[in-house]
Amino acid sequence: MSEVLLETRQIRKSFGALVATDGVDFDVREGETHAVIGPNGAGKTTFIKQLSGELRPDAGQIRFAGEDITALAVHKRTRQGLARSFQITSIYRDFSALDNVALAVQAHAGHSFRFWRPAREDRNLTDPALKCLQQVSLQDRAGVLAANLSHGEQRQLEIAMALATQPRLLLLDEPVAGMGTDESQRMVELLSALKGEKTIILVEHDMDAVFALADRISVLVYGRIVATGTPAEIRANQEVRAAYLGEDG
Repeated sequence: MSEVLLETRQIRKSFGALVATDGVDFDVREGETHAVIGPNGAGKTTFIKQLSGELRPDAGQIRFAGEDITALAVHKRTRQGLARSFQITSIYRDFSALDNVALAVQAHAGHSFRFWRPAREDRNLTDPALKCLQQVSLQDRAGVLAANLSHGEQRQLEIAMALATQPRLLLLDEPVAGMGTDESQRMVELLSALKGEKTIILVEHDMDAVFALADRISVLVYGRIVATGTPAEIRANQEVRAAYLGEDG
């Protein structure tokens, strides 16, 4: 069995009287795709923000690669190889797709943004950026302004920017949201190609995407994980079916 890369133990986060995550135990193993599903208001967004460092738990512990990162800032988690998409950085709509990824490469390398020397002139930035675009099948759109990319292509670009940080773990927050059937299928194919190469935590409402991609699924309801298992086990779980799968996401 693969080693655990990230785990939470009894993490809890409240907003006044609202308990958003209530003693969540969770783990993702090296190389797996672990999906987190649940109805609206289940606490998924709060949970992933705690993993990325945007929110600090009120109690409990988060460990990544054996290290306690509970109090670690977002940028320090990124340095250690934990990247959240689509919150890594904003797309610069007036920059090309290649320029966007080159700037992500530059930021990860620790350099300041040298806007007076366009990133496109530095092959130390553009070569790895182009490889990231190839990973998401956007190499033919490298010169297109981000503003002129379709919604699905912008999502692909955001994943390329996340890949530019050389992550060990990708946190993907609803990567197929707002997409039509064809774009959703392209995104599922893209993420399928990353399976095994990257460890992925996938928060998603689209059950077709979840069951196509996930090695394991955890179901979050009212801030608690009520079940974790393979896609087949989750499909057969009556508590899950009652709590979630019978509802619209």
